[in-house]
Amino acid sequence: MHHHSNIVSNNNILCQIDRRGSLFIVVLTILFIALPFSIKGQDSTEENDLNPEIATLAPHKKRLKSVIAIGSAAYTVSGISLYDAWYRDYERSRFHFYNDWGHWQHVDKAGHMFAAYFQTNWAYHTWRWAGLNEKNSIWAGMLTSFISQTTIEVMDGFSAGWGFSVPDFLTNTAGIGAFGIQQSLFREQRVLFKFSSSPVNYSKRYRSPVYGERADQLFGSNPFVRTLKDYNTQTIWISANVRSFFPIIPLPKWMNIAVGYGAENMFGGYQNNGLPEYDPFLQRYQQFYLSLDADLSRIETDSPFLRTVLDVLNIMKLPFSTVEFNSKGEIKFHIIKF
Repeated sequence: MHHHSNIVSNNNILCQIDRRGSLFIVVLTILFIALPFSIKGQDSTEENDLNPEIATLAPHKKRLKSVIAIGSAAYTVSGISLYDAWYRDYERSRFHFYNDWGHWQHVDKAGHMFAAYFQTNWAYHTWRWAGLNEKNSIWAGMLTSFISQTTIEVMDGFSAGWGFSVPDFLTNTAGIGAFGIQQSLFREQRVLFKFSSSPVNYSKRYRSPVYGERADQLFGSNPFVRTLKDYNTQTIWISANVRSFFPIIPLPKWMNIAVGYGAENMFGGYQNNGLPEYDPFLQRYQQFYLSLDADLSRIETDSPFLRTVLDVLNIMKLPFSTVEFNSKGEIKFHIIKF
């Protein structure tokens, strides 16, 4: 019984690690998004890069100062808030490493790649808005994301209850690199990382309130927090634009093909805990999806407001008919998959 309690406690701590990371990333990203009202609706900095007479001009000084000032303030405030909310009451230790590979059937690692990619994308566009040229904006965007992501891992490294997660660091770096490599090679993002989530009523699905209570304990009861933290409901997608790779194919230029990854029946990081004795018969399994998607950044509009809305919504995978292949050997067809 004592061993069981320790397992539950450890799973709660592991859940809190990701919750802290999401808080830090969301706050910092929102502040970066809030800087330019519309990134593509104001200056055509891409055109400036192609004009050798304009390309050497200095960045927009006022915007650059705003980005540096607000970004630095956001980083500082978020770091202090993060420490106060999650680290202050836990025992400190010497810096050490921690291997959580396999945690939540790797869905959290896919989420790290998505978050790092998303943050790098928006940081890049923010630096472009500030007037940096293409090359410098790519490096500045990657560095911005790398610093904010790695700060969380370093804080974990000095905490006795967890440590610097090498898998988290590597998947963060992979997400950052996925943006930087594409932008350097293609001057556009042909392959996007996206996110989707479908809410679940656990008490109803598993016909017992115990499951609902355990889900609330692990993932929170607030709908927004649940969307971020419930790994059973999340799917992380890689969405590739068809026309950007094959221009002669007669498809809309916004049409994408997406592959997704998710998992279900998870009530703990590595194993299901805090549930009735018959819980071991609940098989934790992985899901692989094939679907269509749309790259909303390729939809043309003259409205700065609509441009911004489409670009923000582009982090979400659009609902389409989807084929699922899972580790139980099943093949399922979803008329609409969110």
